[in-house]
This record gives sequence, C-alpha cells and structure tokens, in this order.
Amino acid sequence: MLEIKNLCVSYGSVRALDEVNLRMAAGGLLHGIIGPNGAGKSTLMDAITGCARPTRGTVRMNGVDLTRRPVAWRRRHGMSRSFQRTSIFPGLTVREQLELVASQLGERDLRGIVLALDLGAVYERQADSIAYGDQRRVDIALALIGHPQLILLDEPAAGLSTAETVSLFDHLSTLTAQRGVSAIVVEHDVDAVFRFCAQITALDLGRVLVTGTPAEVRADARVIAAYLGSAA
Repeated sequence: MLEIKNLCVSYGSVRALDEVNLRMAAGGLLHGIIGPNGAGKSTLMDAITGCARPTRGTVRMNGVDLTRRPVAWRRRHGMSRSFQRTSIFPGLTVREQLELVASQLGERDLRGIVLALDLGAVYERQADSIAYGDQRRVDIALALIGHPQLILLDEPAAGLSTAETVSLFDHLSTLTAQRGVSAIVVEHDVDAVFRFCAQITALDLGRVLVTGTPAEVRADARVIAAYLGSAA
C-alpha cells in the first residue's frame, strides 16, 4: 500500500534522510518508527505527508506517485496525519469540530470513531476544557475522519502518563483494525511501540538500521548500540 524508495531529504549540506526504503501493507497494521533524537523520524513523516520535499527518491501509495503532491491532495486521497502538538480547535466543542470535519470529508461513521476512542463523556465539552489525554484522542479522531487508508501519528503519547499511553494505544489498535486503517507511529515510548506495533523500523542518522518484527528489532545489535542500549 505504501512504498518509499531511496528517499533523501537534505537541508543545505545536512542530509536528514539518506536512502530510506520502506514498504507497508494495507490492513489495519501499526508500524512503529523509533530512533534517537536527530535520527530523522519527523523528517520521514514530513516527507511522506508532503510537508518536506525530498531531494531524491519516491513516495507511492497504491502505486500512485505522491512525491510532488501537496498535503491537501494527499489528505483527500487517503493519507492523514496528527502532529506532536495537538491541532484541535480549542474554542469549539468536541462534537462541533468532529462534525465539521466529518461534513467536509464525507464521514458516515463518526459515532463509531467517537465510541472507539471513548470520547462520549467529553463530546459536548469545549475542547480546551478537557484533559490533555482526551485532547490527544480528539486529535487522532480528526485524523481518522474520512476513512483514510493510512494515518501517520507523530508522538501521539507525548505528555501522557504510562497508563494513558497504554489506553491510547489500546484505542488506536482497536480502531485501526476495525476500520482497516494502517498507521505509521513515531513514538519515544519504546515499550508501547514494541507492545502494539506489528512492524518496527529503526532509524539512525537518517538511515534505516533495520525493519522487522518487534522481536527482530529488539535483538538487532545495531539497534541496541544506537538506541536501546543507550536508552536503558
């Protein structure tokens, strides 16, 4: 469903991504991206979603070359994203903003998203008055509206406690499986990534160290040296 080939992104003389290759199947899977600070994780998300222009390489989804397509085009054609900082509408109620986006993108199962992300208790409340964990779930709900095939989540658990992180990933796993949405997740909470993601890619200095199952990535000597060992 997603194919990234020889992807490079440079900022002047600095190469933030260096010949990155990645393939991802459809079908409701979570694919984690891990790596130390400066590894290129957010740059990869930017390049996939059109926020950064590659200097080389291609991004394809369902065989269509998206490399030069704008962000809005990708959103209308099945790719969405949530950012490290929530992008909700603070002055609107949860219901108002979800219904507004749903009306623009033709979402027919908004109730299913609300139930799956456990937003019923805050549905009529103004978004800036609800807890931060609830705001993160609203942000993910906004990204899921419109039946995207692929959703990219940049640190969805940032600022959450361990219990809140587990709850968020539980909701996310259930909803992506139910709706057949594949997700790429950049997350610093390594335990959550290894627990919930079927596939993981480890980056370091803009290059892919390894892509594989959680067990394969955890056992890889390069990943241990670059990331897991230092994190421990």
